[in-house]
Amino acid sequence: MTLPLTAIAVLAVGTLAFRLAGPLLHDRLALGDRTRALLTDAATLLLIALVATAALTEGQGAAGWSRPAGVLVAAVLAVRRAPLPVVVLAAVATTAVLRLCGVH
Repeated sequence: MTLPLTAIAVLAVGTLAFRLAGPLLHDRLALGDRTRALLTDAATLLLIALVATAALTEGQGAAGWSRPAGVLVAAVLAVRRAPLPVVVLAAVATTAVLRLCGVH
């Protein structure tokens, strides 16, 4: 097996192990309230970091202004509890209109 296939296989097995660990260890592992809160905060911060990276970078450089503007519109609508299709369409429309106007 070549190296990329080995890496894919290892990642697949690891992912499956993590997915099975939750249901299998749920009753055996007791977490305190503080630990649960920290894990929730850590997951939220990870998602924010992923969104920021995807929104602000493209390749090895900055993504320009249109994409972050679309993400900002989506964030504002999401905080205001707009329906998901509205959030997505508004973000796409904002980015597209800015790009049509020459803002990249």
